[in-house]
Amino acid sequence: MDCEYSFPRVRHWSRRRRIVIQVTQGDHLPWKGAPLSEQQQGPIYGRHDSPSFSSSSSNTSLSGHRQDIRGSSLVTLDELDTWWIRELIHRAAYIDAHRARVAGTCKGKVLATLFYEPSTRTRLSFETAMLRLGGQVVGFAGSQLSSVSKGESIADTLCVVSSYADIIAIRHPKEGAALVAARSADVPVINAGDGGHLHPTQTLADLATLQARLGRIDHLTIGLCGDLTFGRTVHSLIETLTRFGNVRFVLVSPPELTCPRYVLDRIDASRTCSFQETGDLEAVIGDLDALYMTRVQKERFFNEDDYLRLRDSYILTEDKLRLAKRDMAVLHPLPRVNEIAVEVDRDPRAAYFQQVKEGMLMRMALEAALLGDELPGYEPGEEVAA
Repeated sequence: MDCEYSFPRVRHWSRRRRIVIQVTQGDHLPWKGAPLSEQQQGPIYGRHDSPSFSSSSSNTSLSGHRQDIRGSSLVTLDELDTWWIRELIHRAAYIDAHRARVAGTCKGKVLATLFYEPSTRTRLSFETAMLRLGGQVVGFAGSQLSSVSKGESIADTLCVVSSYADIIAIRHPKEGAALVAARSADVPVINAGDGGHLHPTQTLADLATLQARLGRIDHLTIGLCGDLTFGRTVHSLIETLTRFGNVRFVLVSPPELTCPRYVLDRIDASRTCSFQETGDLEAVIGDLDALYMTRVQKERFFNEDDYLRLRDSYILTEDKLRLAKRDMAVLHPLPRVNEIAVEVDRDPRAAYFQQVKEGMLMRMALEAALLGDELPGYEPGEEVAA
């Protein structure tokens, strides 16, 4: 059937029935950024049964009805309840401690990585995660290497790739592309970053790093510094931390790159979270439990002069770190340009290369969970000694 369709807050559902919804020009997405054109969207194939994901942020007890994520897609972390987020952190720690034992968890499974824009860490992390679980990988890196260069829609690409792979990871420069992909595929789809919107698996890596460094992911004062307008990692992290509560966000940016209103609204909606906006990193760094640095993203700017003017707004140096707590964790989603001086790498507070490892482990945990493959010897909710 043809109908106009405005995307709701994401829900996913079982795979028993499908309907076809033809998206028309001008359909809006529930976030900033231009909508995909009609040709880019193509027809969206949706499952039409009861949702398997819950938007509730409450924890689900082991004895209760735990959220079932097997066979489901992950477009935003709002689709995972907080029990599952903590559970994935525990599973990642278990995987790290039992790598040989879990090596065959996804044997016979195939991951497709569809990366429509450049990526090194995220693509290799997804692929390495599947390979370490005993599975295999297919895919492409760059839209010029896919049939999109011939005019194929995202929807058609996903329908085709669903026949080859058991699970798909997609990165795309357009906000909302991951949702289109999830609606189109017959297998689980993981959002590996959609434009300036969200990057849920990077957030999982960030949370695992905070847990490893600080022993908690709540009751924090966290600074986020740099490009807060286009930084999808920042948006994902803020929106997820507000669900755990008791977090004070210190937002450090030039006036041109402040945090979008829809992200600030998430903080305002929390009864236990608050935020402060400032342009002076040195004035606030001493209050922080963690500092999340970001680069100014050249690829998000239409005007190169604006990029060049803002690129060096904040550079973290050893001198600035002397003002910080001795146990503050410094995070960065990478790649780094020059916003963290190389000399900082030697500081024990530098946690950004640890994030890379945690990201791979969290993707291993997530891929296995969405595929319904159990980790040998693992008991849900167990704590793993560091």
